[in-house]
Amino acid sequence: MSSIFKFHHDVDTDQIIASQYLLLPNIEEMKGYTFESLDEEFAKKVCPGDIIVAGENFGCGSSREQAPGVLKALGIKAVVAKSFARIFYRNAINIGLPVLVSKDFYDVADNGQEAELDLAEGTIVYEGTIYTCTKLPPYMQNILNQGGLIASLNQED
Repeated sequence: MSSIFKFHHDVDTDQIIASQYLLLPNIEEMKGYTFESLDEEFAKKVCPGDIIVAGENFGCGSSREQAPGVLKALGIKAVVAKSFARIFYRNAINIGLPVLVSKDFYDVADNGQEAELDLAEGTIVYEGTIYTCTKLPPYMQNILNQGGLIASLNQED
């Protein structure tokens, strides 16, 4: 089971990781400031395997690759949203962070509750009900399993 961290619509990349932290030398040092403006304790509360649930247009704003990077570094299993900003979605796949669309789950999910996410089946079990989300095709699951598009391409030598 994964704990849910629920965020609103239009969460931008500056809310995920504020620009002043981009000066830190690496993702490991940045990750402690994830979502600082929305929840100062987020990085201390989140555990590997937890999921983020969000509304429309998650990851809008600047194209910083560090935004999905800090989420992956914290061990987020996946981000499930009603929709994603295109460049955030692409950056997430590039680094191996699963990003899934579910039109219904946001409306019922509660912050702090638990859900069971099955990436291969594209389902979320929450309070006894099964919700659908993006079912990743095998080639996409393979890319994510290898750590993202970049890592996958590097292994094809």
